[in-house]
Parts: sequence; C-alpha cells; structure tokens
Amino acid sequence: MNTATSASGRPANGWVPLGFSFAFIFRYPRLLGWSLILVLITGGLTWGGYLFTVDFIDHLTGSFFTTPPEGNAIWHLPLLWGWTALKWIFVILSRVVAFYLAFVVAYSLTTPGYVFLSNWAGNRFCQQAADGEAGISLGGVLIDLWEGIKIGAMGIVVSLLALMANFIPVVGQAAVFCIYAFYSALMFIDYPASRYRWSLGRKLRWIRLHPNQAFRLGLFPAMISMVPILNIFFMALFFPLFTVHTTLNFLTIEGKNKPVAT
Repeated sequence: MNTATSASGRPANGWVPLGFSFAFIFRYPRLLGWSLILVLITGGLTWGGYLFTVDFIDHLTGSFFTTPPEGNAIWHLPLLWGWTALKWIFVILSRVVAFYLAFVVAYSLTTPGYVFLSNWAGNRFCQQAADGEAGISLGGVLIDLWEGIKIGAMGIVVSLLALMANFIPVVGQAAVFCIYAFYSALMFIDYPASRYRWSLGRKLRWIRLHPNQAFRLGLFPAMISMVPILNIFFMALFFPLFTVHTTLNFLTIEGKNKPVAT
C-alpha cells in the first residue's frame, strides 16, 4: 500500500498505515517494553482462565465423556458411535468457548494497562493528544475497567449474533466478518477514547460516523479472530500493535495530529 508521507516521515494523507505503527513502537524502547509486558499479562490471564474454565466444564460433565457406554454386541455400535461423535463435538466447542471467555476476561482486566499504553503512544505522536483529557486517577482507572467489562460483555452478544448469522449461506459468513471487524474496531477505539472519558454510546457513534476508517481498523483483528484456537494467542501478541495503530489513527481523525516538537 502506497501512503503519502510528509518531509518528517509522518503519514500525510490522514491515515496512519499499520507499518508506520509497527515502526513507531520500536522507535521508543519504553513503549516496546510496555507492549511486551502487556502481551505476557494478557497471554497469562488468558491461559490461566482457559485452564480454569476447562476444568470447571469437565467437572460439570463428570464421567459422562470419560467412560464410554458398555456394549459388546454389534447392535450396540450405533450407540458407541453416537457417544464418540458427541464427545468430540463437546470437546471442540467447550475448548473454543473456554478460550473465548478467558480472552474476554483478560481483555476486561487489562483495559487500564492498554489505556495507559495508548496515552503514552499518543503523547509521543502528536502535541494535542493531551488536550481535553480527563487525567489519571484511581476513579479513572475504575471507569476504564468498567468500560472494558461492558465492551467485553457486548462481545458475548456479538458472538451469539455471529453464531446465528453463520447458518445463512454465503451472506451469513460475510455478515459475520463485518460484525467482527466493527466490534474489533470498537474494542481498540475504547483505549484512546477512554482518555477523554467517552461513554460507550459516544464510541459507538464514532463508529457510525467513520464506518470506512472503523472497518479498516478492525480488518486485521477480525481476520485473526477467524483463526480457530490460535486466535487467542495471535490477538494477545498483536494487541499492543493494534492498540497503538488505532490510537494514532484516532488522534489523526480527531484532528489532534500536530507533530510533537523535537
């Protein structure tokens, strides 16, 4: 993708490409360090939550899926085949659900950390990033945490809608991808918008006012989210990059893109 740049090397066409955001992280060792710490925390919380959820689900089913039905006669084979098929369906679905729930919890709990990362990146990107900010306080951290929980809960609703839409051939799959793209954009818009204490309603209005930009911001996260099982690890790894990328574009779109004086 060819992107016009100014003499300073900054994007000059109103859009910050992903490659610029990637290089931006490596330009600041502290930003890179915070990103790696958040990757480890997000991955650790996700993995721990996954193990806990799987153990809880397996405890609920007891020995039903560990002890196959008895039967030596040939007419008992359909029962055994049915039990085996049900077991594998249960294993796959329960693990996918466990991974997703664990990630939602990890996302909600790490929201203040990513808000901090977004603020730090924004301050290094443009001079006007701090204009109108609410400031850092314990109450603000709790608000950020609550906003993350609300968006995480919305993700569960979005997943249910996507599950139902998946039953519609072709059109359903396209709709699911679009749903995940816009929801992913909302997740990452939450971080820079939280700096100004935007409500969830205002963040959703921003998505409606900037649908093209929102879709571009959510495109790669949505593509990653479609990869079974590995999506959780990929999202944890790339979450800081997507956070910084969305922050730089959010500030640019909001007109807070005056370069920091050097």
